[in-house]
Amino acid sequence: MSRELNPTQAFWLGHLSYAAALQMPLSAYAKAQAVTLADLMAWEKRLLVQGFPVPPRCRPARFVAVEVVT
Repeated sequence: MSRELNPTQAFWLGHLSYAAALQMPLSAYAKAQAVTLADLMAWEKRLLVQGFPVPPRCRPARFVAVEVVT
């Protein structure tokens, strides 16, 4: 069974897809697009629960391997 997105779902899925395409963390994307991070995250969860494919988030590495030379 194929379901269609309503305009609101399409709007938020578009934002999530664009953030993923730009490889931007949602927090940076939200700031750049003047939307709230809370709305992006809520819609991400809502769309997943409703069974729509949501692109994976960009999650930059928080820790970087370093080599200590003495």
